[in-house]
Amino acid sequence: MRTLRLTDEVRDFSRAEKRNGRSVALVPTMGYLHDGHMSLVAAAKEAADVVIVSIFVNPTQFGAGEDLDKYPRDVERDLELCRSAGVDAVFLPETSTIYPENHATSVEVDETLTGVLCGRFRPGHFKGVATVVSILFNVCEPDVAVFGQKDAQQAVVIERMCRDLHFPVKIIVSPIIREKDGLALSSRNTYLTPAQRKQAPVLKSALDEAVMMYNQGERDVEKILTSVKKKLAASPLARPQYVELVSAKDLQPVKKVDSKALLALAVFFGSTRLIDNVILAPDSLE
Repeated sequence: MRTLRLTDEVRDFSRAEKRNGRSVALVPTMGYLHDGHMSLVAAAKEAADVVIVSIFVNPTQFGAGEDLDKYPRDVERDLELCRSAGVDAVFLPETSTIYPENHATSVEVDETLTGVLCGRFRPGHFKGVATVVSILFNVCEPDVAVFGQKDAQQAVVIERMCRDLHFPVKIIVSPIIREKDGLALSSRNTYLTPAQRKQAPVLKSALDEAVMMYNQGERDVEKILTSVKKKLAASPLARPQYVELVSAKDLQPVKKVDSKALLALAVFFGSTRLIDNVILAPDSLE
């Protein structure tokens, strides 16, 4: 496995692989890898001949008062996990490599996608995401890129960016990976106190409530949301930021679940913000 730190290095690596007839997949991460990330790597290995994992804690997607400085980091462990998973190369750039001095260009997807759900509470977040992903695509030149369903809004934003800017990159969205008790894997789970961790699986329980109602024929959005919020309220440490049911295609509000819909939520436990979601659709529940 190669560890590449400069843009020319990773670009040359990708182009050399393509000249030899091999397809290239990129898994963008912010490091502190866990089984959820490794599932993305597995999906990338199925989709392409060569896998690049990028590890970069992107400062432009963190807002004022968010956890950039304390975001967990363990590069040596990350590299060992990538090596064990059969990753071909890790792109490990410095901030100055991604954002050179006097960097003055950003990518911004329309607010109809970025100003809702998480974007309503994290202004500028998806501008930072779209900018860094576009840079990674230009530098790594992948044929395929793999993202996680846990960050459902991010996946929709990236798919739209690729379509609108004609990036020749196929986007694969990989299923959520969970702990045995249902909590979605996240680097931020390490921030939870034991008491908070014990109650955090209520997120999955609330989503399961919606799935049950949907399977029983309920299509009214307000009734589903009311039951989900009631489920969350049963956990005293859970403080919901939002609970919304929107179109899975364009993230716009719906009154009835008569097509593929996304039930998304963000919940605070103390100062730790966790997100989760489920797809409600006639042929797929997640």
